[in-house]
Amino acid sequence: MPAETRTEHDLIGDLQVPSEAYYGIHTMRARQNFDVTGTSIAAFPDLVFALAAVKQAAASANMDLGLLPVEQGRAIVQACEEIRAGALLEQFVVDPIQGGAGTSTNMNANEVIANRALEILGHQRGDYGMLSPLEHVNLGQSTNDVYPTALKLSMVVSLRRLREAMERLAAAFADKAAEFDDVLKMGRTQLQDAVPMTLGQEFMTYAIMLREDEQRLAETAVLLLESNLGGTAIGTGINGHPLYSALACSHLSRISGEPVKVAANLIEATQDCGSFVQLSGVLKRTAVKLSKTSNDLRLLSSGPTAGFGEINLPAMQAGSSIMPGKVNPVIPEMVNQVAFEVIGNDVTITMAAEAGQLQLNAFEPVIAYSMLRSLTHLRAACDALATRCVRGITANRDRMARMVSHSAGLVTALSPYIGYAASTEIAQEALLTGSDIGSLALARGLISAKQLAEALDPDTLTGRIRVAASGL
Repeated sequence: MPAETRTEHDLIGDLQVPSEAYYGIHTMRARQNFDVTGTSIAAFPDLVFALAAVKQAAASANMDLGLLPVEQGRAIVQACEEIRAGALLEQFVVDPIQGGAGTSTNMNANEVIANRALEILGHQRGDYGMLSPLEHVNLGQSTNDVYPTALKLSMVVSLRRLREAMERLAAAFADKAAEFDDVLKMGRTQLQDAVPMTLGQEFMTYAIMLREDEQRLAETAVLLLESNLGGTAIGTGINGHPLYSALACSHLSRISGEPVKVAANLIEATQDCGSFVQLSGVLKRTAVKLSKTSNDLRLLSSGPTAGFGEINLPAMQAGSSIMPGKVNPVIPEMVNQVAFEVIGNDVTITMAAEAGQLQLNAFEPVIAYSMLRSLTHLRAACDALATRCVRGITANRDRMARMVSHSAGLVTALSPYIGYAASTEIAQEALLTGSDIGSLALARGLISAKQLAEALDPDTLTGRIRVAASGL
């Protein structure tokens, strides 16, 4: 019978590691020390794949420089390729929140890659005399350049998926804007009647807001592609080859398909978390807009009889255990809560970035945990809002038309014809009697039928004539 454990040694002493495990003693100690989130870095596959890409790039660069024997190097590369394809994900077991500035995550990767490479070479796991997690897999590296590079690379990938989800949501809003282009309704300011607009115009603003933030996120992604690989401990490149940085980043670009480049100053890049703060800030901006949009959808669909009742959200589930027939806006409510989480994560990321000291920020693990959750949850929220809500929205056209014709806000369109004072009187009478604005103005002889038709023409009311005239 094979042994159930193997003995591994580190500076603290010996420890028994499960014989079937690809991780080793450093990972075991991290599991004992950090049990915070109830999950592991395997919950963030993009991070694991990015770690493998960095280690593969490092091995390739070290082979190019003649620092890593080809036999060991090729085995490391193969192990990394397998991990990037999805193998051994369950072996990445350390908690995302950890002391040591990410050392536990780096060592987890080193040990899994080393033990898989040992298998490829026909050796037993733990036979580190042949291929070592530190001497070979981590050659020319430090947690302090590997970990932030992997974080940034994983965020670039997650960010691209988020932007794709945002575009799907924006497209859903744009499609509804086209569908509702002819639906006249009252616009509101401070929840009071303002002036008419179309429901299509209202929905198009949501598409535009999302696409604006897509562009801001794309701009931020560029900052994440600067790497401090080769800076090792604090950016001075101690124990590293002078050509390693450029070679490693070149290989990482080839492996990842992302245009990774060496940072202008490795000491600065090792301690600076500015790109994380920048990204988090834009994610917060996106979250705020999504939450505002969800607020609007909930308000516009409120009722169905005792609220605005202008639109209908698709019914997704029964809304109450005590009130039969009640249906709640559960998808926008979920989006609101994701937005609240992202805003809270931004505070965490801000404080963690600020807390860095001297040549290293020890709090990048909580930055990673917060940021990757924000990216993942925002993406899921956008897709859910698009497919389970926006695509199924319908308009209560008659209700909105009735609101427009009886709204005191419509009198603003008559003010150029009958003056501010007369318009005020008409508005007050309409509110008291429930009469429509146009009928009252005609009855008083304040405006001709032709002028009234001109003033209340939907294209004039909603500004579409002015837009057409401007050529926009």
